[in-house]
Amino acid sequence: MLIRYDETLMATYLITGVAGFIGSALARAVLAQGDQVRGIDNLSTGRRENLVEILARIDFQEADMLDLPALYDACRGVDYVLHQAAIPSVPKSVLDPLASNRANLDGTVNLLMAARDAKVKRVVYAASSSAYGDTPTLPKHEDMAPNPISPYAVAKLASEHYMISFYRCYGLQTVCLRYFNIFGPRQDPGSPYSGVLAKFITQMLKGEQPTILGDGKQSRDFTYVDNAVEANLLACRVPAMEVAGRVFNVATGRRFDLNETFQILKKLTGYPGKVNYGPERAGDVKHSLADLSRATRHLGYTPKVDFEEGLRRTIDWYRSQERVARA
Repeated sequence: MLIRYDETLMATYLITGVAGFIGSALARAVLAQGDQVRGIDNLSTGRRENLVEILARIDFQEADMLDLPALYDACRGVDYVLHQAAIPSVPKSVLDPLASNRANLDGTVNLLMAARDAKVKRVVYAASSSAYGDTPTLPKHEDMAPNPISPYAVAKLASEHYMISFYRCYGLQTVCLRYFNIFGPRQDPGSPYSGVLAKFITQMLKGEQPTILGDGKQSRDFTYVDNAVEANLLACRVPAMEVAGRVFNVATGRRFDLNETFQILKKLTGYPGKVNYGPERAGDVKHSLADLSRATRHLGYTPKVDFEEGLRRTIDWYRSQERVARA
């Protein structure tokens, strides 16, 4: 008897770091396409508030990536894993490389073990453009030799190699998405790990002076979170021959320096003041810009939300939170 796989069957997605701003955006998107979400987070950088209106619709487990039995339990019956959990901080890794390595590398290996033994179909990993380091070549393409500067970047790159090795050694389908400076709603501006845009937007909406670390000429391929969400969902759908065991850039293919970014935010927020300048951060990369040709060809990825539109949506969200707080 011929048994046909029904593509309409509901799939189960495990999202690690589900209470983070990217993880919670992924959870909403997976629910919106009619699939089930299981999420784990130790709430060290994620916030339960990010899940408040969907918490009753997901299977949420408060657990640490170093808790191997918890990961085995979480992976049971799962089709796809979207691995977002990390301590996403270059400065934190410089101050405490051991903690960064445990969370970002040991946790990843634990997850791979659990996913392999649970026979998960595919693991999609939130890799980092920090793997490219400060090489002068722009744009950054996936075939470049990596040149990580910070312990954070080293751990994220090592995790990529583990992803690829689990595909080659065990046949576990893995896909690595190198994020370029993701920003958007629910990014915690008060966290020392948050990106510059979350801090700038909330400060400028309050009329407070933001601080650029360095001369402001450092540039980034800032990427709105919905683009990263789309890339993750595509990475689960595309045939294995196109993506398994491979690395892809996820970005917009445009860069803005921090001085330009401040001027755009000034216009969008109505902030009347000037910017302050402070000392450069250790381990920071000067410039980033992604080549998207591989992601376009094999993933079918093209960014749908550009930088300024992403900023508008993010500012609107933070404004709505201020209105809620005042109500």
